[in-house]
Amino acid sequence: MANNIEITLLLDLYGETLTPKQRDYLNFYYNDDLSLSEIAENEGITRQGVRDAIKRAETVLYDMESKLRFSQKLADMQSGLDDIVKCAEDINEYNLAHGLSREINDMTVKIKSIALSLTE
Repeated sequence: MANNIEITLLLDLYGETLTPKQRDYLNFYYNDDLSLSEIAENEGITRQGVRDAIKRAETVLYDMESKLRFSQKLADMQSGLDDIVKCAEDINEYNLAHGLSREINDMTVKIKSIALSLTE
């Protein structure tokens, strides 16, 4: 299951580097949950041909990620944004417990709002 999610993410990031057929086969296999036999039948090729095309496409995606690391950078960015939201919440809680400052409240709401909008 984790591999499926990883391939789907890599396909979103690097799919344009693949041939249209490779993209289609990966989409059919990972996103549409078709079997190799179903894809082969629909495309008029052998099951082995579909498997080979998928394996080559996966190799291209993994090679791109190892060179560019966009997926890892996105994960790191998401983690950082989650930390920012948590810190804003902690500051707001402290502010509520220690003499409510409207300015601090407004800024923590703004910080949290910006961080959450960047995760969408």
